[in-house]
Formats: sequence, C-alpha cells, structure tokens
Amino acid sequence: MGGILLLEDGRAFTGEGFGARTTRVGEVVFNTSMTGYQEVLTDPSYCEQIVTMTTAHVGNYGVAEEDVESDKVQVAGFISRHFSQVYSNWRASNGLDRYLKENEIPGLQGIDTRALVRHIRDKGAMKAVISTDGSSAEDLWALLEEWPGMEGRALAHQVSCKAPYCFADPEEPRLVVNVLDGGVKQNILRLFAQTGAKVNVFPSNTTAEELRAGADLVFLSNGPGDPAALPDIVAEIQKLIGTVPIVGICLGHQLLALALGAQTYKLPFGHRGGNHPVRDSATGRIEITSQNHGFCVESDGVEQSGGRVTHVNLNDDTVAGFVHEEKRIMGIQFHPEAAPGPHDSQHLLIERFLDFAGFGE
Repeated sequence: MGGILLLEDGRAFTGEGFGARTTRVGEVVFNTSMTGYQEVLTDPSYCEQIVTMTTAHVGNYGVAEEDVESDKVQVAGFISRHFSQVYSNWRASNGLDRYLKENEIPGLQGIDTRALVRHIRDKGAMKAVISTDGSSAEDLWALLEEWPGMEGRALAHQVSCKAPYCFADPEEPRLVVNVLDGGVKQNILRLFAQTGAKVNVFPSNTTAEELRAGADLVFLSNGPGDPAALPDIVAEIQKLIGTVPIVGICLGHQLLALALGAQTYKLPFGHRGGNHPVRDSATGRIEITSQNHGFCVESDGVEQSGGRVTHVNLNDDTVAGFVHEEKRIMGIQFHPEAAPGPHDSQHLLIERFLDFAGFGE
C-alpha cells in the first residue's frame, strides 16, 4: 500500500505504507538512536508526534513485551528508511508490522529519511500528517489546519495515570518516593525500585498535600507537550518547595524551573536520541546521554532564583540540569534511565538523587 507524509509547509514525501492503514496528524520529529525503537514507540513523551528514525533499518529484532515503557504505543506515526518484515530475536513475541497494526499506528518506509531530517533541521519540527489509507489531499490539508500543534498543549494530563498506584513496596523500604506522573517511563520506576525504595505513582492532577504525604523524595516525571501549559501543576509544585526534596527529569525539570520563576521555550527541532554529550559541571565529566524533549529552560531565570546550572548540552549550550540547594530542588533535562540509550548518567537516578534526599550509601 502507498503512503504519504505531508508537511505544513507543503513538502511531501511518498513511500510504502507499513503497519495500520489509517491517517494520523502530529508533529514530525526525528530520533538518532540506533536501537530501542520499541522503547521509543511506547514513550509517553512522544504523544502526538510522528517519529522518524535516522537509522536505516528498523524492526529487525522484532518486539518483546518486557521492553515497553508504557501500556501502549504513544507515537502518532512511525517512519524509517526500511522496516524489516523478518526479525530474529529469541525474546521477540511479535513483529513490528503486526505490532503497529494492533495499535492502529501508521508507518511509512521507502522515503529519503536523510532529506526529511535535513528539512526538519533547517525548518524546524512542524505539523504533519501521515496517511496510508488513500485519503485525499483535501482531507489531509483539513487535518493539518485543524490540529493545534505542540505549543500551549497540556498533554501530560492526557497520558498520566488516572488513579494512584503502588509500583514497588518492599518489606523494609529504604525510602518512599512519590512520583508525579506526567508520562513516566517504566524504566524510571524500575530503577527507583531497584534501590530498595517504596515507589508510589500519582496522577498529574494530584495536590501538593497528597504528593507530600509520607514522601522522603518527590519525583516529577518526563512527559509530552508544553510545560508552560501546565500552570496548575506548577502551582502545586510551588506549595511543595521547601517541604520535601524534589527532583525532576525532562518535563519535571522544566516544571521545577517554572516553579522557581524561570521561563521555558520551544527548541527548533528538539533533542531526541541516544548520542547527546552533556558536561557535568561538578565533576567536569562529559556523559553521552539519552534525550527526548522539544522544550528547554532559560538559564537566567534559574540563576536569578538562587539556583545554578549543573549540566550543559554541548551540542548547543542549552541547560541540561540545575540545582537549588536551599530549596532542595534538582532538575535534569535528559534521561539518566535511558531506555533506550547509553547508561553513562544512570548514576544520577540511582545515586545522586538519593544522596540529594539524604538516603545515599
């Protein structure tokens, strides 16, 4: 079956459809990871995004149920130079084509993904529609014009859990971590559980009082959309500040900065992949990190609030982490839990965050 990707600036890419026969609209972005497509597909931070993989072949190790990062496929569409119909992996229980069909996600292959990525880098991430069901050009343009885009979108509420639950409850917990779920990845919860923590997960609309109750550490998760569109969450975070140590990753990092009075802004094409160099100012160490975000924090506001920048993205000198010792706040823009990606910075999640809360070894 044929397929098409139509961008809001009028450029179109035609190729072969893969996965579900349907039409979806979203923001077209690219990810530079060489492996880990299943984790990418199920990462809630990709809600309403059409993800292009820059690696040439995707699907050759199939799909394994234990590798998901949420309870469903989160992307709006999936693009690669080539999707493999044949897979080889003793852990696999499904092929990528059937997996996308079961989750009603369209895929597109056979296009010049290098040209598409260069276009996004030059023009920025933009609205797009991916179609594999033969929809007319008029219908595709109508969908593009109707879709509101990413700025101003409070998508964290859309992907959050709907009720509190306990992820891990050891007999003698080392500490209690209360997680505010704005689209949390499962590997974050798994790593916290491996430290011996009791891990409770709460919906994104949880009040400060509920989130603070019994917590030794409050963790604000990753998630999709525009952080500035979540003033309700920011207001609750401000009530928490000074009462309990708070750490955040990705969206959580951005929300902490907003709660301190800093500003966020949309990056031209975002940071998505497993090869982003970040310098840790405390150690001077450069770590290769996993990243997935389209918004970033202004450094001036962090410093004016009394905080300091602790990590810098060496590709573009953007803020990749900050700390405010007096208010017991720490934010990390990238993903130390990886999944997918390198483990250079995993120590932040399982060591430095716990040290920050006073529960280090």
